[in-house]
Amino acid sequence: MAKTPESPQIPYEQARDELISVVQKLEVGGTSLDESLALWERGEVLAGICQQWLDGARSRLAAAADQLDASDET
Repeated sequence: MAKTPESPQIPYEQARDELISVVQKLEVGGTSLDESLALWERGEVLAGICQQWLDGARSRLAAAADQLDASDET
């Protein structure tokens, strides 16, 4: 996906993989409260980045479907 001004700074796959790692660390436990809060906050940021990418993909699919529908009508 080409970056647009609204695109997140890191690719979807990188954000997803880091989010998985954050969740695993939180599930295992053994971190201090401060570390856990920092992980949680990073997870929230990463989840937002993933959501931005997914919303962008949905918009692109919807636009492509609209174009297909418009070409079918002619």
